[in-house]
Order: sequence, then C-alpha cells, then structure tokens
Amino acid sequence: MITREREAAILRLWHAERWKIGTIAAQLGVHHDTVHRVLTQAGQTPGLGATRPSMVEPFVPLICQTLEQYPRLRASRLYAMVKQRGYGGGPDHFRHVVARYRPQPVAEAYLRLRTLPGEQGQVDWGHFGALIIGRATRALCGFVMVLSYSRHVFLRFYLGQAMANFLRGHIAAFAAFGGVPRVVLYDNLKSAVLERVGQAIHFHPTLLELTAHYHFEPRPVAVARGNEKGRVERTIRYIRDSFFAAREFTDLADLNAQAQQWCDTVAAERRCPEDRTRRVREVFAAEQPALLALPDNPFPTEERWETDVKRTPYVRFDGNDYSVPYTYVRRPVVVQATLDTVRIVDGLSLIATHARSWDKGEVVESEEHVRELVAWKRAARHHRGLDRLHRAAPHAPAFFAAVAERGGNLGATTTGLTRLLDLYGARALDQALAQALAANAAHLPAVRQLLDQQQQARHQEPPVAVALPDDPRVRDLVVQPHDLATYDRLTTEDADDDDTPNR
Repeated sequence: MITREREAAILRLWHAERWKIGTIAAQLGVHHDTVHRVLTQAGQTPGLGATRPSMVEPFVPLICQTLEQYPRLRASRLYAMVKQRGYGGGPDHFRHVVARYRPQPVAEAYLRLRTLPGEQGQVDWGHFGALIIGRATRALCGFVMVLSYSRHVFLRFYLGQAMANFLRGHIAAFAAFGGVPRVVLYDNLKSAVLERVGQAIHFHPTLLELTAHYHFEPRPVAVARGNEKGRVERTIRYIRDSFFAAREFTDLADLNAQAQQWCDTVAAERRCPEDRTRRVREVFAAEQPALLALPDNPFPTEERWETDVKRTPYVRFDGNDYSVPYTYVRRPVVVQATLDTVRIVDGLSLIATHARSWDKGEVVESEEHVRELVAWKRAARHHRGLDRLHRAAPHAPAFFAAVAERGGNLGATTTGLTRLLDLYGARALDQALAQALAANAAHLPAVRQLLDQQQQARHQEPPVAVALPDDPRVRDLVVQPHDLATYDRLTTEDADDDDTPNR
C-alpha cells in the first residue's frame, strides 16, 4: 500500500510531465507494477499497444480460474502450477500478478445488536496471570458475566478454568443478580461446547444439567463471530484497565472482595452505553424484575473424583495427599471437594474431612488417623519420626545421610532427634543440625550439646522432658508434697545418736 500523496505524485508525473512508468517507478522508489496499478485504477491504459506482451499473459486465464475456485490459494502454489505449464518468469513478479487478479472478499457490515431487559447475559473467561501458593503456580482466571441490556457486571476470580469453577461462576453471578437471564451466550469453550459441526452442537452434559436447574438457554455464538458477544469481551478489557491494573491483594479471597466492591461501585456507576443519560446501576434496577426467578436450592458444584487408596493411607487429589483411616488401604473411595473442603467418602459413609490445600506436594493429615496407624503398626513410628523431622528441619536429610556414611544407628538417631524436637522446637533443632554438619560432627551427642549451648547463650535453663504413661490413672494422679521438716528432724536425731557412747 502507498499513501495518497504518492498516488497523486504518480498521476501528476504521468499526465503533466509525460514520464514513462519505469521513470516514475525509479524516481519515486516504487515498483513499476505499483505505478501501473495506480494508473489503471485512475482509468488509464498505460502503454497499450506500445509495450511487448508479458510472459504471464498466456497464464492469466488459468490464474483467474484457479483463484475463482480457490480464492485463498497461495501464490507459491500457483507459481508451481504455471511453472509446470511452461512459465519462465521469476516468483517475485508472479506474486504481484497474482495479487492483481486475486478476488477481494466483500466487506461485511454488522448490525448493532439490541436486547430486551432480562433477555440475555454473556459469559467468558479472562486470563490474569498466575498466583504462586507455596510450591504451586496456579492460573488466575476471571469469570465474567455481563447483562446485555444494562451492562451490569459480575466478576469472580478462580484458580483455573475447571468445569467446577465454571459452574460456581454461574451460580455466584445469578445470586449476585438476584435472577437468571433467559439466554446466556458463550464462545466455543470446552466447558460449554464439546463438539460442533456446522449448526449441530454437542453441549457439555454438566452444562445442560445447570441450564435445566436454572431454566435458561445456552447459546454458543457462531465460529469466528466475536462481535456477537462483544459486550463481555469489551467488559474484560475494561476490567483489565479499570480494576486489575496495578491492583494489590493478599490472597484470592481479598482479590474477590475487592472485585465485588468494584462491581457494586465503579462499574455500576459508569454511564450505560445504551442510554448515556442513566447509570448502569439505574438501568439494572429496572432490568432486575425481568430476570427469571432463582430456584429454591443452588446447583451442586462439588468436584467428584473416584480413586483408590494405595498401600499408604493417603488419597492423592489435585497434587496433594489427604489422609484416611488405615483400614481403607487398597479400597476404592470418592473425593468430594469444594473450594475450602475435601471430603472422602466410601459409599454413604464419610471417612475423612480436611481443609483444602492449593499448594502442591503437601501432606494434609489428621492426627487421629496417624495415631490409629501408629498404634496398629509400631513399625510406622520410625517412618513417622523421619517424616516429621524432614518437614520440621530442612537440614535433617543431610544429617541422616552423614550419619549413614559414618555407620551410625539411624533408628536411635531418629528417636533422639524426635525427643530433642519436642524439647527445643524446630528452629533450634535445625540450627543445631546445621552447626553439627558444618563441624563434621553428625552424631546425636553433638546435636544435644549444641542445643544446650544455645540455651546457655540465652541464659535459659535446659528444658526437662516429662514423659508419663498414656494411662489416666497415672496421668491424673495428684501427688501431695511432703513436709521437708521431717527430714531435718531425722538428721538431728541421727546427730544425737552419734554422741551416745558405745556400749
């Protein structure tokens, strides 16, 4: 493409100065085909009858016929076709010839879509980077639903675009609107459309269950027709610029609280695009009674995962391990998870409940499950102690490796370090392990001595271990302190007896 000024210069030099096409092209720094095209568009027939016939002219009918049937065929493929038929020109000039004869698509005009109150909502996901939670990197995605009539916005952030989060977004949006639009528009995302061939659409069965519960119609837009759901796409751009840019938050709950406040204030107070004299808040107040009523109970959105308990009493779900009673080892169970809770069931029996972790590689366990396992199998105590030490003291693995190299007793070392962990705490024990490794003294007495030195440096008395049997008769026993004056009297009586002469 050339500028209007360059086209005017070509026409002026052709008509006023009577320059030839080659001269114009050389002086203006453009291709001679460009000069020829400008003159042709202006109604001129430059060089008619004066120039020698072009090498490509015999192949023009083939080019036009092929482009009429395959308008998007690449020029390189057309060049290979005419080369087989005897064309001797180069590929660069041939590309310009193809561009001249290629049919141009007709520009499409779009109707401005208008909807009735409560008639339509539009849904889409927006990507907003990632959140780092411990060792896990989770995708941060924003679920956006906008009412087409009032442009009222609902925004909720989730860690990923799983089907459960897709359903949760709908339910939360309907609750925030206080009703349901009759039609919800989607693009062809997998959570809505599993397969599409022309007008034949295979909806996701879980989405159909949601639509049956809330009585709305799911309607995917046509392929490559983003204008049909332009309201939600423009809203996502608006969210990026007005809400998320330079936004600071502590966690996902804080971000969602700020998003809710932004939807109720900033987004609701903007001018309505359909009626610039009113705010979005005012138009939504008029639209809300036209929405469909909410059902009596919300649609269930628990994630359901069928799995087997392996040899250890833990269930792997979403990258983390959750404990179960040891009696369920090598048995099938079902995991039911919400955003906050993980429940593990066996048929109709609830066997474990844990707080959900969004980290990766974390072991979430119940102390009751561990106690039952240890009581049932005493051999598990050693492995439990190792696992506890490894999690409490980062230098513990290196320390045990050094003990093994020296031929030390790993079992006695585990027992001793576990007792020191209970007495001194994780931080002090880890410092002592690091010092022992640095001094090449990987044995239990050295760690105990280093811990005592830490206590002396703080001018603190060494802690005393008090170990009582797990017997309520002993644990709850009350010992009355004895009067020590009795021992003083005994000492005095012994001294008087010493003064008595021997008989």
